[in-house]
Amino acid sequence: MRKGTLVILFTMILGIACDQHRINVVLKKQLDSVMLLDQKYRDTLSLLMNPQKADSISKSLSFGPGHAMTHYWTLQNRIDSLNVIFIEEVFEKYGYPGKSLVDTPANESAWYIIQHSKKIHQYLPMMKKAAEANELPFQLYGKMLDRELTNEGKEQIYGTQGVCRPLKNGKNIGCYIWPIKDAAKVNERRKKAGFEQTVEQNATKIAIVYKVIKLDEVR
Repeated sequence: MRKGTLVILFTMILGIACDQHRINVVLKKQLDSVMLLDQKYRDTLSLLMNPQKADSISKSLSFGPGHAMTHYWTLQNRIDSLNVIFIEEVFEKYGYPGKSLVDTPANESAWYIIQHSKKIHQYLPMMKKAAEANELPFQLYGKMLDRELTNEGKEQIYGTQGVCRPLKNGKNIGCYIWPIKDAAKVNERRKKAGFEQTVEQNATKIAIVYKVIKLDEVR
């Protein structure tokens, strides 16, 4: 009995050691660093979009909110461009750097870089494959899919994307959730995909009062 227990224990330790050996520690650290760069100025940019906080931030820079927005986007765009170059080299060498290669949360870094790029269409199939293989949280693929559909002027699937633009009739209703395909069942799809919040809760989180908007209202 004791011998059997020792064998099981040894097998477990060996399995853990093998799992740790498979993790690419160098790449994981690189992706962690890239993730920090991806977010370097985005918090500040989010604050600049808030009228109550924009003035105080711009005063610390000695120029107006509009100039501050341009200033920080210039800096962030430069970083984003370099991040894309780096991550495309990673894709070429490893494919998608998922959970089994770099563990979590480093497995999300490549997703963020592409989500903030103009290359979503090019890499969306890779993201889908990674999500279906459990290398990437499926809801992140869902967000990227929604963004691409919204960019293409099509109905999104999970209701993750909001826009701030007038409707087709010229009426300005502020920001709203971009039209959703089969909106009545969106929360069922969200739950299945791993989203913890309903579309209504997500809208509130990004300061939008959710209401159903049809595609023919925005075209």
